[in-house]
Amino acid sequence: MIVEVFKTNVPEVELSELLIQQLEDQFPDSVINFDMEDCDKILRVEAYTITPEKIIQILNSNGYSCELLA
Repeated sequence: MIVEVFKTNVPEVELSELLIQQLEDQFPDSVINFDMEDCDKILRVEAYTITPEKIIQILNSNGYSCELLA
C-alpha cells in the first residue's frame, strides 16, 4: 500500500466528509481520512495506486487548496 499525505485548508468536518465521498468515488479501493485537529488539516490517502494530481484537482475544484507533503 502507498500512503500520501496532503496539506489542505478544508475548514469543517462536514465538508471533509463530503470531500471524502467524492474521493472514494474516484478511488474506491482506498482508505481516506482527514485530521481536522492538525493545523494543516491533513488529508491522508492509502491505496495501491494513488494519483496525487487527481486528488489535488478534486479539492481545488471544490474551492480548497491541497498540496502534497514530502
